[in-house]
Amino acid sequence: MQKLLTRHFGEIEYDPNKIITFPQGIPGFPTHNQFLLMSGDEDEDTFFWLQSTTDGEVAFTLMDVYKVLPDYDPKVDLDFNEMKELGEVESLTSLEIYNIVVIPEYVRHMRVNLKAPIVINTEAGLGMQVVCMNENYPIRFMIFEELERVRNKLRETQ
Repeated sequence: MQKLLTRHFGEIEYDPNKIITFPQGIPGFPTHNQFLLMSGDEDEDTFFWLQSTTDGEVAFTLMDVYKVLPDYDPKVDLDFNEMKELGEVESLTSLEIYNIVVIPEYVRHMRVNLKAPIVINTEAGLGMQVVCMNENYPIRFMIFEELERVRNKLRETQ
């Protein structure tokens, strides 16, 4: 196990075998290419964090958008040369898709990037941010109301 002092989580211990490598980094952060996918709570299945292992100050909030927008269907050119950075993809089930979320102080202005999801090949431990071909997916989609709608629906069924 290794230790890392982080801005958001304090000191954490992690298994180096769990590191996800982003060969080209993440746009705007080209020198950060080693990350951990973290969940804040065992019961949480919507929000995650992508924590840099080289800089404890750098972490991205991620969202499993499918929990809120089940019809989200990013079209990505799997034959595109850059997709080779994800290594061999034996099965599409080995690919996980997350979206970067910005949660400002006024949480109702929470927005998610639907245009450029984070794709992780869990078998190879490789990831990248891709730009999907869908014209209708914005970079800044206001997600708070959709999130509230889904949570209210869940409360009604319990």
